[in-house]
Amino acid sequence: MSRQDPATANATIEEQYQEYLMPIWKSLDVPVRRAQGCTVEDFEGNEYLDVFSGIAVTNVGHRNEAVVEAAKDQLDKFVHGCSYVHPHQPAADLAERLAEVTPGDLQKTFFGNSGTEAVEGAIKLARKYTGNTEVIALEMGFHGRTLGSLALTGNKSYKADMGPVINDVSHFAAPYAYRCQTCEGGPCPGDCAAELEHRINTHTADDLAAVVVEPVMGEGGMIVPPEGWLQQVKEIAHDHGALLVADEVQTGYGRTGSMWAVDHFEVVPDIITQAKGIANGLPLGAFTASAEVADAFESGDHLSTFGGNPVACGAALEVIDQLEGGIIENARNRGEWLTERLAELETEYEVVGDTRGLGLMQGVELVDPTATGPRGIAPTPDAKLAKSVGAHLHEDGVIMGVGGFYGNVMRFQPPLIIGEEELDRAISALEAAITEETA
Repeated sequence: MSRQDPATANATIEEQYQEYLMPIWKSLDVPVRRAQGCTVEDFEGNEYLDVFSGIAVTNVGHRNEAVVEAAKDQLDKFVHGCSYVHPHQPAADLAERLAEVTPGDLQKTFFGNSGTEAVEGAIKLARKYTGNTEVIALEMGFHGRTLGSLALTGNKSYKADMGPVINDVSHFAAPYAYRCQTCEGGPCPGDCAAELEHRINTHTADDLAAVVVEPVMGEGGMIVPPEGWLQQVKEIAHDHGALLVADEVQTGYGRTGSMWAVDHFEVVPDIITQAKGIANGLPLGAFTASAEVADAFESGDHLSTFGGNPVACGAALEVIDQLEGGIIENARNRGEWLTERLAELETEYEVVGDTRGLGLMQGVELVDPTATGPRGIAPTPDAKLAKSVGAHLHEDGVIMGVGGFYGNVMRFQPPLIIGEEELDRAISALEAAITEETA
């Protein structure tokens, strides 16, 4: 590619994707040549401010020097040892470190390669420990795209033409205050957690192994539950002999201004799943449980050839050090500032129906204020506007995700090292895009 004409290099990459890769995702159309910090550069030398982080992955910044060096150091020693055949130090050290930084008595970790693998493994462990088979997850939630994790995902758009997925999965209402019939536009009383009890009684065979939730819903639209909701969900799960699985694949590793999103709610889950930010871009996933729960697995119950790759584990150890060295604090402080700035947008623009989030995981929900939304609740989601705003931002040199259950939420998920000036630039660009696209 270095021999390509820079003026046509982007187009060449896109043509290769069209010709040789399966169409697995809608592209943000930024062919990446290099990246550093919060900046991504394409093959034509165009630079972009990245406030999406490759879907909340490069938490400590693109090409973080210390993380890169940690990976290089391990590459000079050995690349593959299959941590479940040949014990090696990087996996042992990372597992010990996770026992220190995960909540409560969570102690033992299984390493895989991705978030969806972590979720699948967590469900297997919950079934083995409880002796039960059924699982309940949230409507509008997202847990992955393999058949097991897809069954947990509460959004038909991910499942089209992929069924049938596994049985024994039910769903209950998401704590989506902005579009909740119970809340009616006011403060959320948390009654949606009580609805879990109703769903268990009406949609299960009383054989519940796990309740799986994202502590803050990412693909659903940056939905933050009300105070007390997660604790109530855990209590209901335990009352029915089930475990609480917190899917922290997107929310973990400082994303919400704390190491884990569950920290905000003072809840210790029975199993916590991790990926994305764990190794800052190197493929690694994990799930961690208490010793009592983890020891339900016997030798051979679960395995991963590449899980616990020593290079990825070495990078992950440095990621944790970087996060605890001040980056989580930056995420918390910048998040507080971002919350205030986004709230101003909600006041200034009718098409901004709601702003919400924690830390540097925040969303701006765009709506058509002239029409009532689904089930007569809140204004109509405006996915068309969100798409055009996203394209406008791209032209202005800002990479911002667009998502949410209705496809109408602009997603702020930048590297956690981002500065106030860079965040302000992103917000100014968003304002300009909204103004022009609604003129």
